[in-house]
Amino acid sequence: MSLVINSLFFDRRRRKQLREGKLSAWARPHRVLPGFALTMGITVTTLSLVVLLPLAAAFVMAGGMSWAGFSEAAFSPRVMASYRLTFGVAFAAAAVNAVFGLLVAWVLTRYRFPGHKLIDALVDLPFALPTAVAGISLTAIYSRNGWMGLWLEELGIKVAFTPLGIAVALVFIGLPFVVRTLQPVIEELDRELEEASSTLGAGRFTTFRRVIFPLLLPPLLTGFALAFARGIGEYGSVVFISGNMPLRTEIAPLLIVTKLEQYDTPGATAIAVVMLAISFALLLGINLLHRWSRKRLGDH
Repeated sequence: MSLVINSLFFDRRRRKQLREGKLSAWARPHRVLPGFALTMGITVTTLSLVVLLPLAAAFVMAGGMSWAGFSEAAFSPRVMASYRLTFGVAFAAAAVNAVFGLLVAWVLTRYRFPGHKLIDALVDLPFALPTAVAGISLTAIYSRNGWMGLWLEELGIKVAFTPLGIAVALVFIGLPFVVRTLQPVIEELDRELEEASSTLGAGRFTTFRRVIFPLLLPPLLTGFALAFARGIGEYGSVVFISGNMPLRTEIAPLLIVTKLEQYDTPGATAIAVVMLAISFALLLGINLLHRWSRKRLGDH
């Protein structure tokens, strides 16, 4: 026991000497992991091989096309319609997930009820479920003869083979990103802040708007960005429920796959480059908004 106490005292003294500059560089404690230079080199190499090289190859292949050929492949009316559908529905589904994901994360974190663990486990189901299985299941449920589709058909609402069906699929696969991003932050919220706000006379809505929501905004934006990015590139769950009708329910990833099946690699690359550029610009804007919200929160 005395050895443990002496060791803790020695470590505390060494840390104090390091902060005050009284300990020479050679006497600094050895780290368990390698130093910055080695780990940074491994990080850059891994990212280059996994991310940068494939993206650079896409731009190089697109650069070999003439501008006329690139424009015809990437900006035809059919492709433009797929861009609008893909990004528009992905954005709408991510917005829905941001609202309901916040509610689900709050309930799972703040309340305990029968079946709590089961519902918490079900949130991760879209992570484990193959996307093709999800697409087939959603199509069977929301088709004209499906469990939900038959009831919705009587109300004049058609889900399968419409943009609404695509939104339903993207909400299904994107919800866990928002919930799992928010849960740790909600768990760390200091309830004394809520109690202090209530003591000062603030109502529930005011407490949420002025105290809780500013703290949840940065992780909420992160979850939104993750769900949005997943929705842009989603293929398996969407291809079944969308119906793949040109100019109506055809998504951009499907066009890329179609062109690859037709051995039109330059055309598929042109669409991929445009999607990559738009996705990067949108995610950059979301990240800048996230950074601004964190900075604004820190100033307060």
